[in-house]
Amino acid sequence: MKAATTVEQALTLLKQGPKVAKPAPAAKPAATAPAEPEERTFKDRLNTMKQHLLFGTSHMIPFIVAGGVLLSLSVMMSGKGAVPEAGFLKDMATMGIAGLTLFTAVLGGYIAYSLADKPGLAPGMIGSWIAVQHYQTGFLGAILVGFIAGFVVNQLKRIKLPDSMTSLGSIFIYPLIGTFLVCGIVMWGIGAPIAAMMEGMNHWLSSMAGSGKVMLGAILGGMTAFDMGGPVNKVATLFAQTQVNTQPWLMGGVGIAICVPPLGMALATFMSPKRYKKEERESGKAAAIMGMIGISEGAIPFAAADPMRVIPAIVAGGIVGNITGFMMHSINHAPWGGWIVLPVEEGKMGYILGTILGALTTAIIVNLLKKPVSEEDDVTTTQTSFDVIEAEGEADVLAITACPSGVAHTFLAAKSLQKAAAKQGIKIKVETQGANGIINRITAKDVANARCVIFAHDVAIKNRERFTDIEVIDVKTKEAIHNPEALLARTLGNKANAA
Repeated sequence: MKAATTVEQALTLLKQGPKVAKPAPAAKPAATAPAEPEERTFKDRLNTMKQHLLFGTSHMIPFIVAGGVLLSLSVMMSGKGAVPEAGFLKDMATMGIAGLTLFTAVLGGYIAYSLADKPGLAPGMIGSWIAVQHYQTGFLGAILVGFIAGFVVNQLKRIKLPDSMTSLGSIFIYPLIGTFLVCGIVMWGIGAPIAAMMEGMNHWLSSMAGSGKVMLGAILGGMTAFDMGGPVNKVATLFAQTQVNTQPWLMGGVGIAICVPPLGMALATFMSPKRYKKEERESGKAAAIMGMIGISEGAIPFAAADPMRVIPAIVAGGIVGNITGFMMHSINHAPWGGWIVLPVEEGKMGYILGTILGALTTAIIVNLLKKPVSEEDDVTTTQTSFDVIEAEGEADVLAITACPSGVAHTFLAAKSLQKAAAKQGIKIKVETQGANGIINRITAKDVANARCVIFAHDVAIKNRERFTDIEVIDVKTKEAIHNPEALLARTLGNKANAA
């Protein structure tokens, strides 16, 4: 009854009886097949698992980047093609090896943390460490152990503890018992089988040559370029990054595919400026810089505006670049892309040639598909101004954006929602959960005064329990980036239904 906003709505609630606690959308027809909600629930569970995985990889990436670059620099500066054995360079190599050793434990630990909060951190990290160090399961073992640890701790948390022991649960009981159980599962169950599978995969990768490399390069290159830093990109890049100490030729191709989308679109705007609006030509300059330092997200503004033409072009470019890197034996000792890693690259000419051919492929294809922009379209395209709401209780709609890297997609989604809200006259407060932590945090007063909250995310939302008493619209970041107007229209429709 407290949620009712009109007399008619209150009368309807009274007629329905006490079972209805608050206004709800109309029930689905009885004829709806029972299998449909089950299928939707299964898909939701898969999506949630992917978010937990990406949460773990987002915390892992700084370790492999720092460790890989430090190790590569020490090897390069030694001039011997091997890990230095003494002096300052040996110390630098030790730092790098530490990062490349710790990243699997961090990966498993933060997957468990995403699933079970802080009590899952120790079981996930310790279990992953044992899996990798004692059974050589690699990153796949760490991923599996992270999910097992989260599941085990969540089951332990369902056991009711006496009031006198409740405070000890999160800091003592759950981590202790959870660690023992997870490590036991690894040692006496899954450790040896996963190790055998990883060994077989490494032998397969080592044996690939000729047409095998072409096929693998096409798959990894296409996946890396496809969603420009999104989940598909993360699968391919994670595969190469976690093999950088054993199969560095994988990063030799993938590092090219990472930078081809933004460099290709930048080159396209320079080759045929008449096919792009003024703001797109400006975005091309920024994309060139982002591509050089290995940030695929520089191509997102182009893909968001014209996905049917841009995405096929950047995928083709990623495939060409990756295959070229593989076939010319480019070896990248740093788990990153772009020309910023050239100092630690073996086979620099192949790497540079692969980048040029990939970017040129993208530019030619997208310019063949695009039509010239009319002067009217170019003139009417203006930057929408908007005010960022930071005060408490002023917003009609709330939003949280979060992506695996905590950089590009997080803030692109936030900006898209803010610009679209300004056009529609909607007051929106956006909290970003990015690499720098939570910015513009949504408070209890915001929740009390807003009509709904939008979760635009590819990883698990932090502090989600704040929104138990408000309607939630749950989407991926790409929907907020590509179609923010329709997303905000859903919030207006919900308001109309409530009225």
